[in-house]
Amino acid sequence: FTSLFTSFASVDRSSNTSLCRMWQRLVQRPMGQFTLRSLHNMQHQSSQWTQRMLRRPYTAPVSIGFLGFLFGGLDYTAVRKDIADCLDDYNWDDGSWGPVLIRLAWHASGTFCAKDQTGGSNGASMRFKPECDDGANAGLAHARDRLEKIKAKYPSLSYADLWILASYVAIEEMGGPTIDFKPGRTDAKDGSACPTVGRLPDAALGAQHVRDVFYRMGFNDQEIVALVGGGHAIGRCHTDRSGFDGPWTRAPTTISNEFFKRLFDEEWVEKKWGGPRQFVDKKTGQIMMLPTDITMRSDPEFRKISEMYYNDEEKFMKDFGTAFKKLTELGV
Repeated sequence: FTSLFTSFASVDRSSNTSLCRMWQRLVQRPMGQFTLRSLHNMQHQSSQWTQRMLRRPYTAPVSIGFLGFLFGGLDYTAVRKDIADCLDDYNWDDGSWGPVLIRLAWHASGTFCAKDQTGGSNGASMRFKPECDDGANAGLAHARDRLEKIKAKYPSLSYADLWILASYVAIEEMGGPTIDFKPGRTDAKDGSACPTVGRLPDAALGAQHVRDVFYRMGFNDQEIVALVGGGHAIGRCHTDRSGFDGPWTRAPTTISNEFFKRLFDEEWVEKKWGGPRQFVDKKTGQIMMLPTDITMRSDPEFRKISEMYYNDEEKFMKDFGTAFKKLTELGV
């Protein structure tokens, strides 16, 4: 950790509130957690975290300020703080709820159809059947439940806005880009607002399926690659949810271009197991890629964009933030 401490020592922490917050969380981690992950993985993740936080400028969160407080408006600064405070949990996956909150927003938004203007984040219809029972949304009840205390604290905040704002805060807290939040989503009253089941991507399929899903929403190839690379830089798959297993990177709570680094730098082999077809790195077998991930390298057009993001993390971060904002505002 020498490089980590050296980096922190050279920074004026009094003028960097984001850095102070991350440093405080690091030193308050329970020591038992250090036995749950390998030292190599923690060193890698600490390095990624430090690089992102040192290079990220401070941006004031969305807030309606004092006048909003006086006239009964919503204090988004307080909401954001409560969301940030609920992220760390060393009994959950890799110690952060951030990845699953991003997945919640992604799946709530990724049902949009540009042709008939149905689906999307407006309505938060995943609270109802049949959308909540869609196999693609398995495990997301945990994320919805995690945000219930915040919803109860701010009853005027819609579920639809809360889910999206939570994903923005999670992205920022994990070192990703700051995304301007646009409120105004409303909540559906019942399951009649649920979109057709089956609109979300099937990770077992190929490049044409990926394009069919994203083109339906109005995305182009570059936006597709940015969204896949950002969404799969973090988190992990679970056999009791998607059926797949394992993290994509060795820093699963840090947003970076690490997905593309692993995609090209590792040798991927098909995993020999009783589960669905997926790939693991040949050297360690500890990280994985899905069939749809491999198309980011095997498809000629996707590959060109993936190589660009491999070589230019700054552009990737900018493009991911733009594409994710577009995704979460579809139909709003």
